Amino acid sequence: MIKTDLSDVYRDYIACLNKQDWPKLGQFVDDEVIHNGRRLGLSGYLEMLERDFADIPDLYFNVQMLISDPPYIASRLGFDCTPKERFLGLPVNGRRVSFAENVIYEFRNETIVEVWSVIDKAAIEAQL
Repeated sequence: MIKTDLSDVYRDYIACLNKQDWPKLGQFVDDEVIHNGRRLGLSGYLEMLERDFADIPDLYFNVQMLISDPPYIASRLGFDCTPKERFLGLPVNGRRVSFAENVIYEFRNETIVEVWSVIDKAAIEAQL
């Protein structure tokens, strides 16, 4: 897979998330996907995303940086949102916060098989 193709697949995946187009999620995420070392599978990954959108109704994934080195994508995602209650153990309670997530994805056959994700919790703490 060439770099531009994988980048396009990734941007389509992010669009799927932002539209909450869950029937299409399986086009981008493997049935046995692993997230931060835990095998969630597609159903567990979907549950995680649905929970995120329930807890943060205005959640929107904004790609700020994207590096493609197939079969990997590294991305810095920016968020400016209002979690309803606690977020990452912090009492956000409806306040608007801005933060970033640094994520590395491993792809196989144009689907995500593993995800490593780190959210900048310190940026949220500084805003509270």
